Amino acid sequence: MCKQTRRTSVLRVRPQYCMSPLLKQVDRLQRSSLLLYSDLINQCLSLKSLHYTKAIHAQLIKVGLARHTFLGNRCLDLYACFGTTKDVLNLFDDIPGKNLISWNICLKGLVKCSDIRRARVMFEGMPQRDVVSWNSMLLGYASNGFVDYALELFWEMQNAGVEPSDYTYSMVASFVSCANYGRQIHARMIRSGMNAQNVVLGNSLIDMYGKLGLVDYAHRLFMTMEKVDIISWNSLISGLYNSCQSQCALEQFTTMLHIGQSPDEFTVSLMFTICCKLQQLEKGEQLFCLSTKMGFLSNAIVASAVIDLFSQCNRLENSVQFFDEVDEWDIALCNSMISSYIRHDCWEVALDLFVLVLRKGLKPTEFTLSSVLGAVSLNLAEQGSQLHSLVVKTGFESDLVLGSSLLDMYNKVGLVNSSMKIFLHMVGRDLISWNSMIMGLTRNGKVVEALGLFLKLLQVGLPPDRITLYAVLQACNYGGLLAEGMETFSCMEEDYAIIPGEEHYTCVLNLLCQSGKLQEIVDVVEKMPCEPNYEIWDLMLRLCSLSGDLELMEEVVARMIEVEPQSSVPYLVLAREYEMRGRWEGIVRIRMAMKEKGVRRTIGYSLIGINNHVLAFRGDQLQHHGGIDVLSLLSRMIERHDPWQDGYIGNADHIGA
Repeated sequence: MCKQTRRTSVLRVRPQYCMSPLLKQVDRLQRSSLLLYSDLINQCLSLKSLHYTKAIHAQLIKVGLARHTFLGNRCLDLYACFGTTKDVLNLFDDIPGKNLISWNICLKGLVKCSDIRRARVMFEGMPQRDVVSWNSMLLGYASNGFVDYALELFWEMQNAGVEPSDYTYSMVASFVSCANYGRQIHARMIRSGMNAQNVVLGNSLIDMYGKLGLVDYAHRLFMTMEKVDIISWNSLISGLYNSCQSQCALEQFTTMLHIGQSPDEFTVSLMFTICCKLQQLEKGEQLFCLSTKMGFLSNAIVASAVIDLFSQCNRLENSVQFFDEVDEWDIALCNSMISSYIRHDCWEVALDLFVLVLRKGLKPTEFTLSSVLGAVSLNLAEQGSQLHSLVVKTGFESDLVLGSSLLDMYNKVGLVNSSMKIFLHMVGRDLISWNSMIMGLTRNGKVVEALGLFLKLLQVGLPPDRITLYAVLQACNYGGLLAEGMETFSCMEEDYAIIPGEEHYTCVLNLLCQSGKLQEIVDVVEKMPCEPNYEIWDLMLRLCSLSGDLELMEEVVARMIEVEPQSSVPYLVLAREYEMRGRWEGIVRIRMAMKEKGVRRTIGYSLIGINNHVLAFRGDQLQHHGGIDVLSLLSRMIERHDPWQDGYIGNADHIGA
């Protein structure tokens, strides 16, 4: 026995090196050495090895212990953790003296393999069930997305007289999605005598109420708990944030620090996100110092949140500096940095970083590829095709989000035919895919095709959303289809239960503006449920300029200045109208107003992509890219071919001819 004890002690120290020798020695052990076999199975569980599981099973068969109920159950537990459905069922059938533990382990194995159909059949065929059996089946339904079945089983469990355990209530609280069900579950816990002061149960309920948007319930429950831990605080803060109460979440975090509760990595990563949302850079910098002090910056999620904070608060240089100081990259960190570059229109730098990520051997995720596809611009269409090939190579082609990103990328660079090919080959097209394709056709001038695709969307039974109808109205706008656009706009609320927003009103007003219907525009603006935005006032200004209604134009200009005080467009348009009418005092007033308010004239520009470089041409730029070379070439041409000498200019024979 002493030798056996020494063997098992050594095995616990270095199991991965001792398993093979021990499996050889176990051949010589007596049939009654159940303790060593049990200890061997424990070590196999820690190694998570299917190979050793099969080796132990083979040894048990060899010595005739495979049919022993205790060892059979232990071996069955190994297969339930690391094996396949076939492995689990084969061993289960070989155990002659099955007990409730055998049934529960087999049920757990089927659930782990996501074989819910067989798990349900086994559950129904069990000679007896305990709370473990019901919990396993509940977990199977919930983890595979069958939440309604899980809730139905929970009520059935109580009708069968089985008392739910703490784990049952904690699990059900994690997947309930209806506020009424959530309150009923809490009430049943109280009626059944469950200890609501249990920290685990209390945390589950706080998390449940937070996800359901019942933050008042969550806060009251939090305040009644005798003991709370960091998970309690995290659940409460997360619930407040998800319920759009970011300021309250920030206040709760401050309270947590004041009472001496230390945050963990999840807390600080969440607080960085909240600071981003509130644009609280100063609070974020304080949190950065706290994270540095507590050593949290080595956590990839926290580091990614830091990059997002600086980037979204317009401190890209700080994001870059922090990223450069990180010792070891991971894909989540790189995703944040790539997104930050794209957010600040540094598309080429984002693509360069992506290439560096690939060279370092990091495997891109769906999010990585989707972000990089968004960085592809007109002059980088070739890189877009290469990224498409990489999507196919990595096996993400069937991902709906990536599919929509590919549609957007090809539509953006004008390759709408390539976009349509991808759309037609998508296996499960969701509404986002349809919207991307309709909008892509619209922006590339294929108005008839866009409206035709909208009709197909209605035929397949997908209800359009706000974005769909905006794309349709844009198509009518680009195509000058006033009747079709007005018909779509007028039936939005009645046919699709969508209240028109500013973007829809803008499209309709654009249509009316093209047709010169000033009075109809005024009527639509007056009936708008919200205050018109700058773009709508800009449309009215254009139409006033065409109609020559100076009085209405002055009123529109005043509204535009209220909405966008630093925009020079209303000042310049009105100044031009004054100039055309000879009202020089009005021009002087406008110039003085612009000077007092610090308004600078907006300068237009155009872009062109040549050889993977984007060249910008400003409206006030006298010397453009390559201007010196152009002027030099013109000078040489003039020297070689003097128009004065050839009589093309100033020749009396040609004057008046």
